[in-house]
Amino acid sequence: MSDGPTQPDIVLVRPQMGENIGAAARAMWNFGLDGMRLVAPRDGWPNPSARAMASGAGRVLDHAVVSETTAEAIAPATYVLATTARPRGLTTPVLSPERAMQEAHSRISRGERVAVLFGPERAGLENDDIARANAVVSVPVNPDYASLNLAQCVLLMSYEWRRASAAVEAETVEMAGTVWANQDEVEALAAHYEERLESAGFFFPEDKAPSMKRNLRNLWSRMPLTRADAQTLHGVLRQMVRWADRGR
Repeated sequence: MSDGPTQPDIVLVRPQMGENIGAAARAMWNFGLDGMRLVAPRDGWPNPSARAMASGAGRVLDHAVVSETTAEAIAPATYVLATTARPRGLTTPVLSPERAMQEAHSRISRGERVAVLFGPERAGLENDDIARANAVVSVPVNPDYASLNLAQCVLLMSYEWRRASAAVEAETVEMAGTVWANQDEVEALAAHYEERLESAGFFFPEDKAPSMKRNLRNLWSRMPLTRADAQTLHGVLRQMVRWADRGR
């Protein structure tokens, strides 16, 4: 269990099914969250069904704090977010999941403690619960089908927390044991192909040969080639030349 306010507390208010508690724990641990609080779980606690569904995230359940009321569960928090799919007739800031977790991260970085409320599966949070929150989190779902499964909602918020609190690379390339080809290797590949194509009479007519060679060089320059790619293309060309020579 994390010491101090290093992450938000995930508060499940009156959860009905142990399976959903376990699935929520799994969603939390996928993104490094381990602070779960349970408010009056319907089927009591501990719950064997939750343990079975957690699938490796049992540590989250081991440290779950059980409270009888929402007020008790959020008592340590200085900032509370309430997830809800519907307008509740309350005057309160409404944040997207992304913005909510950015705000949570900013406040936690300053030493505050943040709690995120999730309502029971059947009808979500009640107005009395939401009224205790500093802001509401609204997920931009299909308005004709706005209900999210409890664990899905926890997963979504946990993902946004990860994005807000950790460096997430937008794109990476797995190099599979090779490295990017350097300019010398690309130049050697271009020269190899130009030489063989010259021998094959590819650069015709003669007056267009310079522009054809330039376009071919530009093609190699635009390719994100690895060293393995360059070696493979050298081998392809050598084999094609051997095959052509055998046919003569």
